[in-house]
Amino acid sequence: MATSDLANHFDRNHLIAQMGLLALFITSLVVAQLIAVKILELPAPDWMIGIGEEILVPAGVLAYALTFVASDCYTELYGRRSAQIMVNIGFLMNFVMLALVWLAIGAPGSGVGVDPDEFEAVLAPSTNIVLASLAAFLVSQNWDVIVFDRLRKRTAGRHLWLRNIGSTLTSQLIDTVIFIIIAFALAPSILGVGVALPQTEIIALIIGHYLIKLGIAILETPLVYGIVHLVRTKTATPV
Repeated sequence: MATSDLANHFDRNHLIAQMGLLALFITSLVVAQLIAVKILELPAPDWMIGIGEEILVPAGVLAYALTFVASDCYTELYGRRSAQIMVNIGFLMNFVMLALVWLAIGAPGSGVGVDPDEFEAVLAPSTNIVLASLAAFLVSQNWDVIVFDRLRKRTAGRHLWLRNIGSTLTSQLIDTVIFIIIAFALAPSILGVGVALPQTEIIALIIGHYLIKLGIAILETPLVYGIVHLVRTKTATPV
């Protein structure tokens, strides 16, 4: 393969990797907003002592966790500035998704397919989810990028597991508290969108949501290692 062809090959791989991570981030973010209105009741593992037999978590917890995988990989590969640009793009896409949802709700419905009232009943509560997510998203994702970048500098690029877990656990705690309180307490009571939950369920949601995220953050570390290694292998031009 000629030198120019080889360079183009690795440039193309670089672009595919970068666009792939951006797509994973945006897709996971938007999907998490739409499905978070459903609350899951999961059996609590034996090691979660003192929280009852079940834990409550929004259905979007796994999809949202993938946004932190994407942002950590993006920060590791392309730096803090590029990762924060990605976060800001994701922030704007929330408004696009919300506008499209309400356009669909407001458009005239027919008797064919899903009943318009049922359609609205399912998707309208996503407004309080998006409002809560916007606040939590801006704070937690930027915190995640900043902490990840600082840990990378402190460790001179070593110990990827430390910055992945450290940044994710702290940012997910911030995200969980802000998101649950706004989505299921403040937005329903102040703005009249969504359903307000009792304080006991709010606390249960925060605890359950964060404990699930703790487990996901640990399990996702090999995934971050694998993605970073794969991208660096495929985009590093041989000398």
